[in-house]
Amino acid sequence: MTTRSPWALEYARRPDEYVLGTAPSAFARMLRSLLVPGARVLELGCGEGRDSVFFASSGCDVTAVDVSAAGLRKAERLARRAGVEVRWVQSDAARYLPKDQFDFVYSCGAIHYVPRRLRAGLLARVKAATSPIGVHAHLVFTDRTIYVEQNERIDYFTAGELGRVYADWRVWWNGHGTITCDRDGRPHLHSVEELIARQPEA
Repeated sequence: MTTRSPWALEYARRPDEYVLGTAPSAFARMLRSLLVPGARVLELGCGEGRDSVFFASSGCDVTAVDVSAAGLRKAERLARRAGVEVRWVQSDAARYLPKDQFDFVYSCGAIHYVPRRLRAGLLARVKAATSPIGVHAHLVFTDRTIYVEQNERIDYFTAGELGRVYADWRVWWNGHGTITCDRDGRPHLHSVEELIARQPEA
């Protein structure tokens, strides 16, 4: 399937406005207690940087990847305003990741834009790039409740798919539900799967 995210175009079309806001997502806030100062964090699909800046403001060493140059310019402005540093990497995470080892790998509403044919490879690479005590946390859209925004094309996760990918890890949380959204001006719902998992014991 060919996917299409509308957000890079929106970031460029509205250069002086934070399309998704500047406050951290509810998912990022939920994970704050898992992060220790100095933890090496990798965010996949960081957009305009709100969660990466939140993690950096919590004392983490953050690397953030996104395809959108316009989004990353706004992310850098947000980081400067918060007085923190983040390594911003313009890249398609499905095809390139920074060569490093990370303690925490995170994505929120991003990797469902990765086509299914590339998804397994991406998740295998980030698993391999995770420290022995590393944690992964992802929020993805599933196919239970579909609402199409801005003519996007998503390769939706099926219910339970994310949990199955991490069946060989210690899963701390695997939740299913819906989130509310109004980014296109109309209140609507998306069905989601959330997962928090840790490397298996050696």
